[in-house]
Amino acid sequence: MSEDTNTAPQPIPPDDPRRNLTVARPDEDGGLPHVGMVGDTYTILIRGEDTAGRYTLIDMHVPPGGGPAPHRHDFEEMFHVLEGEIEATFRGERSVVRAGESVNIPANAPHSFTNASGRPARMLCVCSPAGQEEFFARVGVPVEGRTTTPPELGEDEQAAFLKKAQELAPEYRTELLGP
Repeated sequence: MSEDTNTAPQPIPPDDPRRNLTVARPDEDGGLPHVGMVGDTYTILIRGEDTAGRYTLIDMHVPPGGGPAPHRHDFEEMFHVLEGEIEATFRGERSVVRAGESVNIPANAPHSFTNASGRPARMLCVCSPAGQEEFFARVGVPVEGRTTTPPELGEDEQAAFLKKAQELAPEYRTELLGP
C-alpha cells in the first residue's frame, strides 16, 4: 500500500489470457533444460518467458564441494534448501543453511555458496527479475537429467568457460569476483 494518502490505489490490471499456467516436473522427462555449471546441475523450472520476466525458478543439485565462485548481480536472489545444506557467504560472512531454511541475497551484494557437506544438496533458487536462467543456458553445458554430474572440464575447457562467463556476465547484470 502507498504511504501517500493523496494517491488512490490503482486497480488491478485485467487478466492476460495470453499467459498460461506453467507446471514444472523436474523428476519427469518433461523437456526441462538441465544445465551443468561449475560442477553443479541447474534445472530451469520456470523461465522468464513464463512469468513475463518477473522471476525465474531454478532447481539446483549441488554435489559436495560444488557452488559458484564469489559474484554479485543487480537482481534479487533467494535460495530455499530442500535437501542437505550449503554454506552461504554474504559480504564475507559465512552462514550454514540447512534443509527447510531459506536465505535472501539482496541485489548488488557480493556472495557465493558452497556445499561443504559430504552429501549432495538440493535447493530452489528464485531470481527476480528473470534472466539468470538465460545466462546459465549460454554459459553452461546441457546434461541429461536433474542429478546428472556435468563433465569435468580440462584445463583448456575451463579457461574457455571462464572467458565466456566473463564476457557474457555484464549482459546479464552480473560481476564475477573470484576464480
